[in-house]
Amino acid sequence: MAITYRQAGVDIDAGDELVERIKPLAARTRHPLVLADVGGFAGLCALPPDIEEPILVSGTDGVGTKLKLAFLTGKHDTIGIDLVAMCVNDILTTGARPLFFLDYFATGKLDVATGEAVIRGVAEGCSLAGCALLGGETAEMPGMYAEGEYDLAGFAVGVVGRRQILDGKAARVGDVLLGLPSSGLHSNGYSLARRVLEPYLGERPEALAGATIAESLLTPTRMYARAVATVLEGHEGRVRGIAHITGGGLPGNLPRMLPEGLGARLVRASWERPAILDLIARRGPVEEPELRRTFNLGLGLVIAVDSSFVEEAEVRLRSVGEEPRRVGEVIAIAPSTPFEDRVIFV
Repeated sequence: MAITYRQAGVDIDAGDELVERIKPLAARTRHPLVLADVGGFAGLCALPPDIEEPILVSGTDGVGTKLKLAFLTGKHDTIGIDLVAMCVNDILTTGARPLFFLDYFATGKLDVATGEAVIRGVAEGCSLAGCALLGGETAEMPGMYAEGEYDLAGFAVGVVGRRQILDGKAARVGDVLLGLPSSGLHSNGYSLARRVLEPYLGERPEALAGATIAESLLTPTRMYARAVATVLEGHEGRVRGIAHITGGGLPGNLPRMLPEGLGARLVRASWERPAILDLIARRGPVEEPELRRTFNLGLGLVIAVDSSFVEEAEVRLRSVGEEPRRVGEVIAIAPSTPFEDRVIFV
């Protein structure tokens, strides 16, 4: 008797059904620059006509072991937001405007409902970023993944005018660092977080205001597209740099927006840490240096601005719902200072 592809573990009909379910989700993210719908071999997107000397900016990422929590809890509808935010927030640091996003969803056996929930989150993330879900890939690969598990990756493409690029060279001593709060751990440090908290996922500690530990850990990554667009509008060089606080924490990311010979002094009492971080610290226990180099400590994005622009920048950020904090300043340091030692906590 002949063997079919379905008997080998790949269900083409299920894949086709998922594509049909994805089409209306992607359609809601479409903007006038998109030239082709989901379902073809490739996505097409024009460049905005209002940008002088447009430069394309790209970024790629995944969600890491935060996926394990989605598998454990059966909650799959927000993990896609994490995916888009991790990619888009990266390209925002160059001053780029997000244009489009593509995802890659791979699993051993395709569950259409789970796949739809994941891509619904991706589409929501694209809506929050103001970019189009231009396409993607769904791969069913028997034997590659444990039952009920999947992998998720994606990439974002944006555009910025050549003269508006933020390239980590503009900061000066005395520039003020404005921190934008994170929604929690975002999508970094989850191997450590799970090691400490996985036995307690159903608990509702008082510090989490009624949420379970699992719910708190699955809080999606914040999207900073509106905040960055607002603060950059007509800034005339007064925004010096932007850092997305991801793996490596503040010490591993702030120096990436600073030229050699400059560092950052952060006033630790100037912003609040997420309650989930304090739980990790106590229950580990996890010591402070490890927390600093693993987690964002409550700041998802840090913007360096000229001191004369601080108040205006704060007003702009508040107008789009942000709660900026003056968390420190740019300082001079010895050029030979090791990378992660260029950030000083006081």
